[in-house]
Amino acid sequence: MGMVSRGLNIGAVVIGRNEGQRLITCLDSLLTRVECIIYVDSGSSDNSLQEARERGVGCVALDLSIPFTAARARNEGAALLIKKYPDLKYIQFVDGDCEVQPEWVGKAQEFLDNNSKYAVACGRRRERFPENSIYNKLCDIEWNTPVGDAMACGGDALIRVNAFNKVGGYRDDLIAGEEPEMCFRLREQGWAIARLDEEMTLHDAAITKLPQWWKRTVRTGYAFALGSSIHGESKERYWVKEKQRIIVWGGVIPVLVLGLIIVNPFLAGALSIYLIQIVRVANKRPDLGDMKFIWAAGVVLGKIPEALGLLRFWKDRVGNRKSGIIEYK
Repeated sequence: MGMVSRGLNIGAVVIGRNEGQRLITCLDSLLTRVECIIYVDSGSSDNSLQEARERGVGCVALDLSIPFTAARARNEGAALLIKKYPDLKYIQFVDGDCEVQPEWVGKAQEFLDNNSKYAVACGRRRERFPENSIYNKLCDIEWNTPVGDAMACGGDALIRVNAFNKVGGYRDDLIAGEEPEMCFRLREQGWAIARLDEEMTLHDAAITKLPQWWKRTVRTGYAFALGSSIHGESKERYWVKEKQRIIVWGGVIPVLVLGLIIVNPFLAGALSIYLIQIVRVANKRPDLGDMKFIWAAGVVLGKIPEALGLLRFWKDRVGNRKSGIIEYK
């Protein structure tokens, strides 16, 4: 695990801050499955760096005088790996609150070895404790994306180094949505993204309270606004429809309904438009069983905090300010 320069096939970049036991579990899940690990720490006050070093993991402590983003953390880790091992073929990116499943790296490598048009392979991320809260369960549903060719990956993925280099990695300045944005640029250059039908990671969202879910959803809205501002004029109209839905359901309709209620409190029944939309959305996911209405409520009512994320983005843009990361735990 030492940083002695030699030929390597797969390295890993783990990012985190104050992950505690979750980071230890993450690193231990990688030690026998990749040839080198870089841990990038963004100002932990716990013993994360010490735990990583004791496992022979290379470490990067980010300069916190420069605005932190997960994108920047991943890029710095990748830069160190590639500098030390210029022949490196793949990088497994992992968030520090995830445990990599035993068969994942081998399965993902085999797929990329045999499918040269694909730049990225991702699999099934699951929540470790979905039973702990509705919000964790909603995250678990969110991670269950369709198998096959995909538009994007999340924070956990095996990525081909030459493709990563060709697009310049992640955009350091993005505080959210950096993975889909990079995948958009990869697809623009002819690469493909695969979501394999394989268990990839166990994730611990640790969202147990409504304010945490609210902040995370605000960040989602910010990401849609940011992404569409960068690539919205592309042929794909990147994230434009998503932004428009947020504007309608998180902004226009709530304002109109509130206006009606102010004019005449008996018009409060106009709120039923959200109930109708929740039922409509829920009926698209019969596979979720009893959770389909809770999931649909999260999708529909989540447009309100997402709209606040849009407003935050526009406020930052008008004020020519750079927003800090939006943390929820």
